[in-house]
Amino acid sequence: MSSDTDTHQLLEQLDAAKASAENPPPRRKGLDKFVFFPAAVLAVAFVLWGVISPAGLGSTATKMLNGTMSNFGWLFVIAGSVFTIFVIVVAFSRFGSIPLGKDDEEPEFKTSSWIAMMFATGMGIGLIFYGVGEPLFFYLSPPPNTVEPEAAQAAAIAMGQTAFHWTLYPWAMYAIVGLGVAYGSFRLGRSQLFSSMFTGLFGERAVNGVGGKIINILAILATLFGSACSLGLGALQIGGGITASGLMDKVTSPILVIIIAVLTACFVASAVSGIEKGIQMLSNINMVLAVLLAVIVFIGGPTLFILNIIPSTIGEFIKDLPAMASRTSANGGGDVQTWLSTWTVFYWAWWISWSPFVGLFIARISRGRTVRQFVTGVLLVPSAISIIWFAIFGGGAIGLQERAEQAKNSAGMLAKSGDDINFDTVLFDLLGNMPVPNWVYIILVVLSVVLVAIFFVTGADSASIVMGGLAENGAEEPRKFQVIFWGVATGAVAAVMLLAGGDDPAEALNGLKNITIVSALPFVIVMLLLCISVWKDMSRDPMVLQNRLARAVLVDSVSAGLDIHDGEVFQLRTHQAPSDADDEPELVPSGRQADGGKSAEGTKSSGSEAAADAADVPGDPDAPENPSGR
Repeated sequence: MSSDTDTHQLLEQLDAAKASAENPPPRRKGLDKFVFFPAAVLAVAFVLWGVISPAGLGSTATKMLNGTMSNFGWLFVIAGSVFTIFVIVVAFSRFGSIPLGKDDEEPEFKTSSWIAMMFATGMGIGLIFYGVGEPLFFYLSPPPNTVEPEAAQAAAIAMGQTAFHWTLYPWAMYAIVGLGVAYGSFRLGRSQLFSSMFTGLFGERAVNGVGGKIINILAILATLFGSACSLGLGALQIGGGITASGLMDKVTSPILVIIIAVLTACFVASAVSGIEKGIQMLSNINMVLAVLLAVIVFIGGPTLFILNIIPSTIGEFIKDLPAMASRTSANGGGDVQTWLSTWTVFYWAWWISWSPFVGLFIARISRGRTVRQFVTGVLLVPSAISIIWFAIFGGGAIGLQERAEQAKNSAGMLAKSGDDINFDTVLFDLLGNMPVPNWVYIILVVLSVVLVAIFFVTGADSASIVMGGLAENGAEEPRKFQVIFWGVATGAVAAVMLLAGGDDPAEALNGLKNITIVSALPFVIVMLLLCISVWKDMSRDPMVLQNRLARAVLVDSVSAGLDIHDGEVFQLRTHQAPSDADDEPELVPSGRQADGGKSAEGTKSSGSEAAADAADVPGDPDAPENPSGR
């Protein structure tokens, strides 16, 4: 294909892209009955099933989990790596400078508030629930095919495995959805529907038809079950705080249901107050409380051990990343498969189920940032905070455990084996082993319970707003009825998920995990297709096309200078091309005038001139649009 044909094709694509951005498709408003009612019926049916036959629901979930792990466990493992590699490539490719909005827009929120809202919404409650228990569990029961329990390297391996589950990979999943929504909504003017992100891949007609509605229903259901799992974890840990404080000897299922009801009322109230009033305020409060608790544990715990474990965590994560990212049942059969369903695959399913609402939420608060700023901020800042958090709480627990083992002080041990760890109460066990008076311990328990509650509220109110918006054609502020309905549905689903697991805390936790993994499976395929759609959309961005056009014209001018003037003259001039009256000026590729004559000049409508130095042009992917030289 000739260079002038390339140039004219790029011009046509650029004109089409600008026209599309300036004239977005009309947004539909109001309730989408074909999304809301199917999703609502499925949610209500699930709740009724759990109420009528909790044992039957639990048994079915276990069977479906076994089938999912046997046939699709590999898909979760591969998808996690694909998502992470994809967002990193996008950030540092030619798409990195694309703004998530118009070219001159500034970020809507301050960076500190942006990070606080993003982090609290993304995984806050999980950090509290697993912050102590997961590293300690991996120290006492290391991942398959690694080291013996409590070996010299066990602490570093435990922290590296925890970092794998809580840093880059989950945030990459959120970033994909966030990119798709923010780019499509703020840059292209599309609605904030999940299905709208697939317009570039399937076309406007398809995403507004049956296929698009199925995608939105799946997004609602994934969000519903992911949020319900988080609510269940929060209820279990608040129950653990009640027993740790001595208020009750045991928290039974009815008490857990009451806790869920109270939390549900709180996050629904926060959600109907709006993002800026509710979530931003709670996120900022939560950041202060989280920092306060972390500082207390850091000072009162094994401080030097915590400081030493931070670089060890980073090094172990980098060293073992290939092995952790490729671990499947082929590495050890049924035992590894069971381990994966309990840990890595559960986490990937949990993050995927959270990705619709977390991605949509961080997209809403990221307007005005560039793609590179968005991805680096979403990946690196929460990952760094997670490493520090787990080093303080998980590393602190391992340090206390090692100290008790060396002193042969069984009373000071947090657990004798991984199976002895009660995730509901292990945080409070850590606080109880710190050298503080009992009244300080009670204050720390209350602080932890409040932190769990607010962490959940900041996440769940975002989820209920997002689910309501998906049911109302992408409304940024859905009607209160929608927010309340999906909030109550989240609480009801969480209750039946816990009841399906039974009264035993470990079994209740397994019930949450099983249903989460099964519900996330269809959404893995949706997320993989989303990667293709985002790439295709950004490839047609006006900024990308304009840069390609600039490089094509510059290279063409240099080629003409070499061919015609033997490399002695290199010029790129812009002026009015000869054309018929009232016609738009046309771009004439360098080396060809509009009348067919030969020249080392490229012509475009302008009265100015610019000269390009050949040494600055060839092969330079970031060549400026208006270069100057000799």
